[in-house]
Amino acid sequence: MLAVGLISATSLVWAASALNNDGKTAVSVKVDDKPVASANSPLGPSYAPIVKRVAPSVVRVEVSERAKTVAVDSQVSPFFNNPGFREFFGEQPGAGSGRQSRRGQLLQQQPAQEGLGSGVIVSADGYILTNNHVVQGADKIKVALNDGRELTAKVVGTDPQSDLAVIKVDAKNLPAITFADSEKVEVGDRVLAVGNPFGIGQTVTSGMVSGLGRATMGLDYEDFIQTDAAINPGNSGGALVDGEGRLVGINTAILSRGGGSNGIGFAIPGNLARSVMEQLASNGKVVRGFVGVSVQDINPELAEQFKLTAREGALIAEVTPEGPAAKAGIKGGDVITSFGGKTVKDGRHLKLAVANVAPGTKVTAEVNRDGKTLNVDINVAERPGEKSLARANGRSGRGELGADEEDTGTLNGVGVADLDQQTRREFDLPKGMRGALVTSVEPESAAAVAGLQPGDVILEINRKAVSGAEDAVKFTEKTESKKTLLRVWNQRGTRFVVVDETKAPAASARG
Repeated sequence: MLAVGLISATSLVWAASALNNDGKTAVSVKVDDKPVASANSPLGPSYAPIVKRVAPSVVRVEVSERAKTVAVDSQVSPFFNNPGFREFFGEQPGAGSGRQSRRGQLLQQQPAQEGLGSGVIVSADGYILTNNHVVQGADKIKVALNDGRELTAKVVGTDPQSDLAVIKVDAKNLPAITFADSEKVEVGDRVLAVGNPFGIGQTVTSGMVSGLGRATMGLDYEDFIQTDAAINPGNSGGALVDGEGRLVGINTAILSRGGGSNGIGFAIPGNLARSVMEQLASNGKVVRGFVGVSVQDINPELAEQFKLTAREGALIAEVTPEGPAAKAGIKGGDVITSFGGKTVKDGRHLKLAVANVAPGTKVTAEVNRDGKTLNVDINVAERPGEKSLARANGRSGRGELGADEEDTGTLNGVGVADLDQQTRREFDLPKGMRGALVTSVEPESAAAVAGLQPGDVILEINRKAVSGAEDAVKFTEKTESKKTLLRVWNQRGTRFVVVDETKAPAASARG
């Protein structure tokens, strides 16, 4: 099994901001929006000219952390729990046994630590981009420049959701890198990765862009550029540049069986990095857009049920009441195919597109609703704090779907119950939710194959609202098709599910 290991230095999450007297800090960056160099690239017999141009902009980032007691639950990054990561980097702070706090958290004594990563100078007055996981928890940060100078750096802001951070040194006239337009990157473009792997000194590796739009690390916002240019521990936060020495991305992670480079590395696109950097520098935090929808990708079964000719777009599974999308008239079952004039390929692309819009902006979304195309104007709001939902546990049911004598119905082997007060308390259901609670699912049933589980709440069956167990039974009796479209809620959110009983054997009905 492949193990994903992040090239990391430290493990504690923290954030700080350093702003000017007026509370705002403008970062002046250089941007060249011509297409990424490919056919006319100066990368010929020697890479030396381009390396000479880029090398001064890439720095070594050294971090140190004093000995401390940490709470495992709140401090350990999920990336450190990956077996492949531990095999390569060893046990991280918080791993293993320890005493407990009064709140029941596991406490671990962490010794003093040192770490190493890379960074990219993005402005002449000392702003440097790096990865959040490079500076996480650091008590001291030192930056080594290519000219031999070593400067103390402070954290301006961090964004764990994209794994980016901005640090700053007190210096002027630094060799800032020039950004490329990363949206113009294509698979096959030649690139160089520049950083400080293993602490041996600045190193350059060459390769090409081998994939785009990768989402492999489990971050909230990720749209990685994949490259076969060798990336190793210590490269985190370094530069991925094109044939003209322009910044294409920030090197972040590798996919590897043992933690070393296997030719599959990932970089955060330069456009995303620049957007995050500008917000961190001016506000000390990142403010993202919000429209209030839960989305999912469109598989062949959903495309058939919604009569879609293509699988591109984001299927709206749930609309937040009184949210921007609800106020604009967006409904569950709509498919957003374009947002702000840009094509939406899937749910992740819509999430990224919404996040990049400044709150207060009106954006036009192209929506497919029952085969008709609509243009809907949405006033994007600021993303609120996310609420956690309690995990549900199953309980005995009150009804069995598809259990009529002739077995002419659907959802065979699924037990359901009404949402009474006890159920609402037990499963911590949202106020006002209507539907039927799934209490049991036969293991070999088509519903189980589709992912239906006890604790799910069925909100709709074949686009009909379900008010209780009786509706659920009625809507699955003597149906014309053995394919059932469900809209389901559970602790992870709302989604559409297609239960296809033409492919899986029906579960035996139980009395």
